[in-house]
Amino acid sequence: MASVAQLGGVPVLILKEGTSRQAGREALHLNIMIAKAVAETVKTTLGPKGMDKMLIDTLGDITVSNDGATILDEMDVQHPIAKLMVEVAKAQDKEVGDGTTTAVVLTGELLKEAEKLLEKNIHPTIIVSGYKKAAEKAREILASKAIKVDLNDTETLKKVAATSMRSKAVAALRDYFADIAVKAVKQVAEVVNGKYVVDIDNIQIIKKKGGAFLDTQLIYGIVVDKEVVHPGMPKRVTNAKIALLDAPLEVEKTEIDAEIRISSPDQMHQFLEEEEKILRDMVEKIKESGANVVFCQKGIDDVAQYYLAKAGILAVRRVKKSDMEKLARATGARILTRVEDITPEALGRAELVEERKVADEKMVFVEGCPNPKSVTILVRGGFERAVDEAERSIKDALYAVADVLKHPYIVPGGGAIEAELARELRKYAPEVGGKEQLAIEAFANALESIPRTLAENSGLDPIDIIADLRAAHEDPSKWSYGVDVVNGGVTDMIALGVFEPATVKDHAIKVATEAAAMILRIDDIISASKLEEKKGEKEKKEEKEEEKSSEFD
Repeated sequence: MASVAQLGGVPVLILKEGTSRQAGREALHLNIMIAKAVAETVKTTLGPKGMDKMLIDTLGDITVSNDGATILDEMDVQHPIAKLMVEVAKAQDKEVGDGTTTAVVLTGELLKEAEKLLEKNIHPTIIVSGYKKAAEKAREILASKAIKVDLNDTETLKKVAATSMRSKAVAALRDYFADIAVKAVKQVAEVVNGKYVVDIDNIQIIKKKGGAFLDTQLIYGIVVDKEVVHPGMPKRVTNAKIALLDAPLEVEKTEIDAEIRISSPDQMHQFLEEEEKILRDMVEKIKESGANVVFCQKGIDDVAQYYLAKAGILAVRRVKKSDMEKLARATGARILTRVEDITPEALGRAELVEERKVADEKMVFVEGCPNPKSVTILVRGGFERAVDEAERSIKDALYAVADVLKHPYIVPGGGAIEAELARELRKYAPEVGGKEQLAIEAFANALESIPRTLAENSGLDPIDIIADLRAAHEDPSKWSYGVDVVNGGVTDMIALGVFEPATVKDHAIKVATEAAAMILRIDDIISASKLEEKKGEKEKKEEKEEEKSSEFD
């Protein structure tokens, strides 16, 4: 329906015909309903006892996961508010790599609590203002409660990695995977201006189905998903000296069209001999530098392959640019754009370069690099879906460890920190007073939804658990008590070794508050007309029909 205004009794059209509009409370309640529906979808996946979702796309491809960001991304939602909830998960995933479900559930709960306040005729602006004060206070308390970590304390880092994988398919083997994650992150971490910098992209993850999860391994080097170019080349080179070339080992074609007139077989022979000489000189140059392994980003001519094989050099062609960069970081080699620039100093080092067959595919392993700043995790699993989920689990663990290296503070998991923040906010609310006090108390209730959901997903009674949790947190020495999903009841999470990076919780609170505030501020939804689109489609259809009829004339 088009929006209409009255001017001296004459109706005036403001919006195009076919435009739909919802305003005021109707718009607000619709938005909250949609946000809650999205949050409810991922809510059951939270925690170690959370369930998985099966998502089937338009092509029939299946994804089985309980990773919040993956589920929302694969759902392909249409409504703009639902898309905003997907953005919440993506923002959390991009920034800290974990806690996506927590962020989405928290957003949904903040809106659920806000709805109760709206029914009491409290204005959305007051709710938003109260929520922002509560979020600031919560982040302040979080920073004061966080436990500092010694970055050489590998055991604690492993516990952080293991906690991030408790709800995943690889939960039973989380200690094995946690060990791999900690070693990988510490290997690629670099200290810049006294602070750790970790780029997870420097950890290459290669997935191959077949084998068991326990066949997953960390390689102090790079795996190139290509095979050796020539059968005559060695398949295994120890004490490798590696050349990285971003130049073709081929005779380059001229930029301009040229014509060569050959009038006798001798001239033809000379021409081919000259081409061969150019390629032989290239290979000779590589051999003189001492290189016995060549990774080439471009092509390698058949003749060049023959000479490389004759020289006993292992060569791989058409290597991806990203793999070339990782090889450079791992082996210490320089990527050369001209074969003429090759020198012994430009070569990288590795103890072993070997072609191996993994799950019916040949791959080249570059192992035993001196101090690699790029490493590889080769993920194995019984079937494709299992390997995909194992990869997602490992990524969560890698991000969790990287978060702690960058910001060395942790908090107890199992809903312990949320319960403590809720208690502190309830004490803080009367200090603020007024209607904002109610919004701060609502924020505290929303935070408690995390331990409540953990209890629900574990088949425990949420009312009993929350009552026990509140009672425990009244004692300051029991601030780290959370939900024990395995044995039931509440227990000290520090004693259980359940830790999460403080930065994950901090970011989840920040992003959930921002999203809830944005949704609460919307009081008018104006959807553009779809008539234009339909008209355009109709015209195209008519044109096609005219074309068809003209063909038969």
